[in-house]
Amino acid sequence: MTAHITETLIRRATARDAKRLTKLVRNSRAYEGPYAPMVAAYRVGPDYIETHRVFAAVGQDGRLLGFYALMLDPPELDLLFVADSAQGLGIGRLLVEHMLGEAAAAGLTGVRVVSHPPAEGFYRSVGAERTGTVPAHPPAVMWDRPELFIPVAT
Repeated sequence: MTAHITETLIRRATARDAKRLTKLVRNSRAYEGPYAPMVAAYRVGPDYIETHRVFAAVGQDGRLLGFYALMLDPPELDLLFVADSAQGLGIGRLLVEHMLGEAAAAGLTGVRVVSHPPAEGFYRSVGAERTGTVPAHPPAVMWDRPELFIPVAT
């Protein structure tokens, strides 16, 4: 896929996107090997999309490139996924920038991120600061995860 970031639209996700968002999560190469059980049965349902601020990045051809979910109370980036075929194109950064704009509009001063361990470097590269570690919670999560905080510019 040769999408360009300038051809990417970020729009509010709708209940009709639920199956595509779920498929993106379950098929993510970032969750292969020991991480696979965490997303094997994961579901992004229509109710979740309608309850939270979920935004999708789509290409001009309508292809889903990535998405994120922002919780407002307490402020947390609950999900952020980029399609494997769109990795390295700047979609993740674009989604974080959009999320920070949404957070600022909602009056937030910062957003907590409990990161997938391999994604910590990405979050630090977009301004997140490590604040601690969230311990494993077997059987759902079998490993400790980095806890980060992204300040929101006011």
